[in-house]
Amino acid sequence: MSFILGGEDMKRVFEYEFLGKKLVVETGELAKQATGAVLVRYEDTVVLSTAVMSKNVSTADFFPLTILYQEKLYSVGKIPGGFIKRESRPTDAATLAARVIDRPIRPMFDENFRNEVQVVNTILSVDPDYSPEMTALFGTSLSLGISNIPFDGPVAGVVVGKIDGELKINPSTDEMERSTINLTVAGTMDAINMVESGSKEVSEEEMLEALMFGHEHIKELCAIQKDIISEIGEEKIEVELASMPEELINEVHDDIYEKMLDAIQIKDKLESYAKIDEVKELAVSLYSERHEGEENLEDTLKLVKKIAGEIEGEAVRKLITNDDIRPDGRELDQIRALSADVDLLPRTHGSALFTRGQTQALAITTLGALGEHQVLDGLGIEDTKRFMFHYNFPAFSVGETGRYGAPGRREIGHGALAERALLQVMPSEEEFPYTVRVVSEVLESNGSSSQASICAGCMSLMSAGVPIKAPVAGIAMGLITEDGTCEKYKILTDIQGLEDHMGDMDFKVAGTRNGITALQMDIKIKGVTRSVFEEALEKAKNARMQILDVMEEAIPEVRSELSAYAPKIKMLNIPVDKIKDVIGKGGDMITKIILESSNVTSVSHKDAIKIDIEDDGRVVCYHSSYEVLDKAVSMIEDIIKEVEIGEVYTVKVVSVEDFGAFVELWPGCEGLVHVSQLDNKRVEHPRDIVKVGDEIVVKATGYDKKGKLNLSRKELLPKLEKKEDKKKIDKEN
Repeated sequence: MSFILGGEDMKRVFEYEFLGKKLVVETGELAKQATGAVLVRYEDTVVLSTAVMSKNVSTADFFPLTILYQEKLYSVGKIPGGFIKRESRPTDAATLAARVIDRPIRPMFDENFRNEVQVVNTILSVDPDYSPEMTALFGTSLSLGISNIPFDGPVAGVVVGKIDGELKINPSTDEMERSTINLTVAGTMDAINMVESGSKEVSEEEMLEALMFGHEHIKELCAIQKDIISEIGEEKIEVELASMPEELINEVHDDIYEKMLDAIQIKDKLESYAKIDEVKELAVSLYSERHEGEENLEDTLKLVKKIAGEIEGEAVRKLITNDDIRPDGRELDQIRALSADVDLLPRTHGSALFTRGQTQALAITTLGALGEHQVLDGLGIEDTKRFMFHYNFPAFSVGETGRYGAPGRREIGHGALAERALLQVMPSEEEFPYTVRVVSEVLESNGSSSQASICAGCMSLMSAGVPIKAPVAGIAMGLITEDGTCEKYKILTDIQGLEDHMGDMDFKVAGTRNGITALQMDIKIKGVTRSVFEEALEKAKNARMQILDVMEEAIPEVRSELSAYAPKIKMLNIPVDKIKDVIGKGGDMITKIILESSNVTSVSHKDAIKIDIEDDGRVVCYHSSYEVLDKAVSMIEDIIKEVEIGEVYTVKVVSVEDFGAFVELWPGCEGLVHVSQLDNKRVEHPRDIVKVGDEIVVKATGYDKKGKLNLSRKELLPKLEKKEDKKKIDKEN
């Protein structure tokens, strides 16, 4: 349903129902100077998506598309943390959301498109049960669709969950906590073109079913967009596409094609890349010699370089699709040489090295206290994270120089994928109350470094003694099509860098022997079909088993003991009403426990014990020494220990007053022995009986009106005979 508010050129509102939920699109009122703009309301989630195209053709040899996902903390009623109190650099979650939108949108533009396009998604209001990421993807596609920008959409996406055995589209946050699948899938009316998933060891058949289930509902969202575009969409303008003169293409092809075939089949990556560069330079030099002195020769030579690059891709494709020959000579489903090792670094809590061909990842696991968790300042309902996976990709790993600094979108994305794959097998906080950080240092790369990082990261967790449910391995699958469609194609196992760069799909699959824990798919064509998924998943499973064999040979099971340098744990539960006693006034008691048990002079000392006290009374103590842990736990137990009325205790005198003596039953527990209860005869002054430091035996007799403990020494002494009884005894004798 649609209606106009104000006039023909004013606000238009389109209302739909998607799976029983209201989906509203508004145009014509906001951001009217953008090339295309829509306000999308998915129940209480509201996103403004704007698209703008530059009128000028870029000189870059790639399509300059920028997708932004701007989180506004007011959308969830939060004020930003820190001192500045305004949104600054994107959070990791915002960066990942922008990637999820970019990946299905980019293939829908002509590969020769060169006008700069920028889409900005501003998140204005968020109900966490109605995905702002999928709302932004819908808005991105629609803002491009109604504009005059030559975009071959529409595209849409959904989240698929499996709750209690039933597949569901866009589950609520509560439902997702119980879901065995967390799948984000995007596509067109005809095919799927982006996948991102984490799952609890589900089978290939279950995952395939979830993918197809998601695509059926993607078609509904695409139909809604088509309906809106048919009413208000502008006619697409013609833009200048990058092109090459046919004669020039043929000339360069004749010069270098056969030489390029030989170069790409050299097995060593650096040697092959060097030879490929040599062939490209040959193309330039041959053309220069033949056309010396021609007008615009310099500009033409730039085209020659580009054509040489396209010939490289053409040669790779033809070798694979026609002859089943891969650049490094492997069979289509053959994995490169594998090796695995653990415990390379003696002082870390866990370390492992995984090598697949010329891709190598060193992973290090560090264990910390629960209080060292990551604090999240974003739009999600989760505000902390106790498992982190960080991925570093230095330039030397590919034999180059480059920028070093904050992680980019690629590093954040690869780290998030590895984290999602391993999170599915991580123990719960109750089973293993640690904050866990894994860092993957990519030392060498020739494709699929993220999957090597999963393998190395898994082994480092096992080396550190983290009780994961099962080992996880990852593999990257590739797709080479003949003409950009899935009519004729080849699936490749364990793609290397050249196959990734020249191919049509990068499909990463991670999992255990029991099932899949993570998926990610990027493609350069407009979509892939069920048959491609089916074959890729089956071949990925076979490869995963081979990799797990190698990993389990290096470390067959999780270490039973933690590293000598890792913090050990002691846990206990205390009554909630005793928390204040353990902490003490102004933290004096917990400070005393830390200093005395650790034998240090400051709570910030590197050897000081760490003690986390939760609101439910759970106390977790961390230290590398069990002796320190035992002492701290003993002190806490003394504080929470209850005095039993009528029981006898050996106590220490801590002060003596005119009215009695204060004694300590154990640290943190004191009571009063009144002067009248010190002896069975009259006592003039308590100092006549006891002094500070004495140990005496007393009986607990109860509490006074103020809740203070009363004790008696007198009740444990022999009773004195009365004078009347003594006279009677003497008379009888």
